[in-house]
Amino acid sequence: MALAIAKRWNGEIVNYDAMQVYRGFDIGTGKIRPDEQDGIPHHLLDCVEPDQIFTAGEFARAASATLVSVRGRGRLPILVGGTGLYLRALLEGLFEGPKRSEVLRARLGDIADRRGREFLHRLLRRLDAPAAARIKPRDTQKIIRAVEVCLLAGQPLTSLQARGRNALQGFQAVKIGLDPARRELNRRIDARVERMFAAGLVDEARRLFDERKNGGRDSSSGFGPFTSLGYPQAIAAARGEISDEEAILQTQAATRRYAKRQRTWFRHELGVTWFAGFGDDAALQEQIFEWLEKALPPLGASRRCPNSSTIAREPLQHEVQR
Repeated sequence: MALAIAKRWNGEIVNYDAMQVYRGFDIGTGKIRPDEQDGIPHHLLDCVEPDQIFTAGEFARAASATLVSVRGRGRLPILVGGTGLYLRALLEGLFEGPKRSEVLRARLGDIADRRGREFLHRLLRRLDAPAAARIKPRDTQKIIRAVEVCLLAGQPLTSLQARGRNALQGFQAVKIGLDPARRELNRRIDARVERMFAAGLVDEARRLFDERKNGGRDSSSGFGPFTSLGYPQAIAAARGEISDEEAILQTQAATRRYAKRQRTWFRHELGVTWFAGFGDDAALQEQIFEWLEKALPPLGASRRCPNSSTIAREPLQHEVQR
């Protein structure tokens, strides 16, 4: 769908999938290959090393600069992905909190391992009761970040958040959501996972794992992209801990659960117009084209775009997000 929109409106695609930013993680993330990009420029793919931490704030800064650059060329930025936190960080901004402290986070993680995440949640309750009420006791990652902010800033996380955020300026977000039937979505997920393993996901995971180990870094699969869907299962298969068939079944189940969480997240995203179906449906593409003709504000003179038989409005002040 994004490629179709880009061709129609002279656009460029900006990725907001948190795993596709990592170099080398190609098969398991479903990263679009250069030969599949159909001549459309793609941004924020393969821009982060596997052992590099890339926060939502860092993404927001990089994406904001990319949007300005795309617009400066007179083209339409089209955000595509499924990492809701990245999108929210870009459009709504993040609170100005202290930078991560890997030393403190490691200590807090060790406390969670030794004394349980419930203990860490009780600590958060003493430091910032409103934040503890909002964060579930089993969400260790968010608990650690909240406690980390409280300790580093010397004040509650909620106090910092109350000061406001720096939202994206100069763009109007036109949001499109695809909502296919659940049964067909699950069927496609299962088929996609089978194609990934057939395309060499186990070999890709083994290579990335070995590169990390040979580089003298912690070679566990518990970091960043190594926790992405399919990679823990593929690494387990590469080690002989489970069969390829079991790895496929586990990845299919995990992906279906993740798709369900994505549905829930984006249902709470404001301003999304939903369309029933998949992006490769030509009839649905035409339906979305018709809707976009009305949704995109007329900005400047109309012009005929390359690879398109339609007239597109000058894309100077808006962006499309799917």
